[in-house]
Amino acid sequence: MKNIAILGSTGSIGQQALEVIANNLDRFSVEVLTAYNNFELLISQAKKFRPNVVVIGNEDKYETVKQSLAAEGIKVYAGAAALSQVVEMGTIDLVLTAMVGFAGLIPTIHAIKAGKQIALANKETLVVAGALVQQLAIENKVDILPVDSEHSAIFQCLAGETMNPVDKVFLTCSGGPFHGMNEKLIASVTPEQALKHPRWDMGAKITIDSATFMNKGFEVIEAKWLFGLKPEQIEVVIHPQSIIHSMVQFCDGSIKAQLGLPDMRLPIQYAFSFPERICNDFPRLKFSDFPSLTFSAPEPKIFRNLALAYEALLKGGNLACILNAANEIAVEAFLKKRISFPEIWQINEQMMEKSLFIQQPTLDDFLDTDRDARTYALEMVGALQLKH
Repeated sequence: MKNIAILGSTGSIGQQALEVIANNLDRFSVEVLTAYNNFELLISQAKKFRPNVVVIGNEDKYETVKQSLAAEGIKVYAGAAALSQVVEMGTIDLVLTAMVGFAGLIPTIHAIKAGKQIALANKETLVVAGALVQQLAIENKVDILPVDSEHSAIFQCLAGETMNPVDKVFLTCSGGPFHGMNEKLIASVTPEQALKHPRWDMGAKITIDSATFMNKGFEVIEAKWLFGLKPEQIEVVIHPQSIIHSMVQFCDGSIKAQLGLPDMRLPIQYAFSFPERICNDFPRLKFSDFPSLTFSAPEPKIFRNLALAYEALLKGGNLACILNAANEIAVEAFLKKRISFPEIWQINEQMMEKSLFIQQPTLDDFLDTDRDARTYALEMVGALQLKH
């Protein structure tokens, strides 16, 4: 029996993780559930799965959650500090970090320092502080198991290939809803249009990131830290059918690929059960349903975020932290219709040019960088609104 803490249980990944657990109650149990604001769903999940501890990030909801779970014998805590403390509990075997954005970094670091295995669905943890997080993982003998479908695919392709050099990896992506669209049409994209992803059902933030190619840019950075790759060894390929989830090319030219229907439950389950594979009743791929699999190169001149991510990866330091912070502010502003779609990457690029660059940042530097970048990005949003 593996006791699992789910950070961000009310989000898309968290809910699918609970479905995986519900189908394998002889293997997995829920030890901790956390959410920031969705207290009603958190209460419902807690009553069904009966974890030892629940944490609600929004402290204003604490009394409501506590009273609702009083008869269940479940401990209830609130706030960011509590979140970082509960992941250190001795009864936890694995922590799924499914929180969105920078907020996932500190609790993940606490979990690693406590020796917990990590199922990583919060890519920002490695985007912001990849070198620091990986060093901590090595020091504490912690495995970081990827949950993103692309990185899980690479991880699976590398199984049994420890001694074989890798030439490059191919990160596939659907291309989002606007692949092939010209600049004039891109400029008029609305939040409602951008939230309609052609293949995946995800939260608002990651769906917008997918539409701008920022999500894929972050995955490029994440792949560098997960698999020890150089930027030139990571190639992004648009694959609209989303059947091949990623590929690895080895030194002899051979390519291994991981295929399957778009279903996040599979990489979640694989991370939970690794190195074992568990039988399930998920829908199976029928090749006759996909007689044509197509591939093309992305358009970095239109979707600048992908190029910005490579730039941040090449330069290193705190530049990816700046990019992430600016992007979180810009995406939120776009969703609230305060800025246009292209202004998301325009803000990101300006922030990377103007922010203080630190070549070898500490954790405190990352925290300061994130705070300052958000402040300046908000000022940019305000200035753009005045121009409108």
